[in-house]
Amino acid sequence: MFSPEFIEDLWYGRHPASLMLVPLSWLYQIIVLFRRLGYQSGLLPVRRIPVPVIVVGNITVGGNGKTPLVIWLANYLKQKDFHPGIVTRGYGGAAKHWPQQVRPDSDPSMVGDEPILIARRTDCPVAASPNRYEAAAGLLEHGQCNIIICDDGLQHYALARDIEIVVVDGIRRYGNKRCLPAGPLRESMRRLNAVDMVVCNGIPGHGEYQMEYKPQQIRSLLHEDKKSDIGIFNGQMVHAVAGIGHPARFFTLLRKQGMNITEHEFPDHYRFKPGDIRFGDDLPVVMTEKDAVKCAPFAGDEHWYLPINAELGNSFEHRLSMLLKEVAYG
Repeated sequence: MFSPEFIEDLWYGRHPASLMLVPLSWLYQIIVLFRRLGYQSGLLPVRRIPVPVIVVGNITVGGNGKTPLVIWLANYLKQKDFHPGIVTRGYGGAAKHWPQQVRPDSDPSMVGDEPILIARRTDCPVAASPNRYEAAAGLLEHGQCNIIICDDGLQHYALARDIEIVVVDGIRRYGNKRCLPAGPLRESMRRLNAVDMVVCNGIPGHGEYQMEYKPQQIRSLLHEDKKSDIGIFNGQMVHAVAGIGHPARFFTLLRKQGMNITEHEFPDHYRFKPGDIRFGDDLPVVMTEKDAVKCAPFAGDEHWYLPINAELGNSFEHRLSMLLKEVAYG
């Protein structure tokens, strides 16, 4: 297996091996194009559910900030008197049967970490399955949902959608702008011309809507009701743990809050063991909220996690409102 450092340099740097992989990238693009045309032409079945579907996805591999946006969307829609349900892949889950209904106390080893985080932060019905249509149909069968949010579903064309939102990382953007395996793109950048909105997690480019992360009060893993202002660790040495798609963003956030950190980077969706977060000293350990979902069963007094909220501007809300009206009234 290639190291994360090699992949980072290959896709986001100037590694010469990327050029050698360009022919494979062309082959990949042809396969992706014919697959999409198959769904558009009706050769491959596209199934529709009887409520609107909002797809949140990206055209690059790795974490771009989809989950915070999904949480924001769910809470926004509830404020507008919708009853949203959320479907997600359940990546990392080992359940033998899908779809799985996800609750705040579900086992992350069975359904994945992100679905549980979404369920906890939204108080919405959540279903996980590689088959997004089955997950969405299950939510409608067992709940009162009148709109579905599909997390990381841009390339899952078997589920018909009404609104498409792409999230892009404002720092890494599209890397070397090549498709897999030469670059990080799942689809050609021309795909962006067909989506309804592009949300930038950082400083937006032309035509993009800005999303910002706002850190909340830091919370104890061992005592959920124990929380404190993030400034409690200002100027202190702490262990920073991140098993997410782009750990550097989390580490930078902690440094901006005045922490002096020792970085502990793990692969995205990593299955933590007790020894992974115990460092044999008295220093605090601060991790992401997604990692805390998996680490809480063996956490101690020194373990904390930092929730973040996504913030989007009025222009995004206005555009979303207009799209929802178009869906409602045809």
